[in-house]
Order: sequence, then C-alpha cells, then structure tokens
Amino acid sequence: MAKQNYAYEKRQKEIAKKKKKEEKRLQKSGAEDSQPQDVQPVSGNDDK
Repeated sequence: MAKQNYAYEKRQKEIAKKKKKEEKRLQKSGAEDSQPQDVQPVSGNDDK
C-alpha cells in the first residue's frame, strides 16, 4: 500500500483556502466600487 503524502494534501487545502479568500476579497471590493464615490457617510459626532 502506498504511503499518503500529508504535506501535499495540506498544501492543496492551503491553496484552496487562499483562492477562496482572494475571490471573496475581489467580490467585496467589486461591491464597494459599484457604490457612488461622491456620497460620504454622515458621522453623528459632528456637533462640537
């Protein structure tokens, strides 16, 4: 019986995790880019 290569499996999991995280980051940045840039959030602490 062949010996399992756990290091290879671990590396594949890490690569998949990084890929998923990067896709999520790109999707999140794409959603932010679709919002208008000239509209700024109003802060409630402007009264001084």
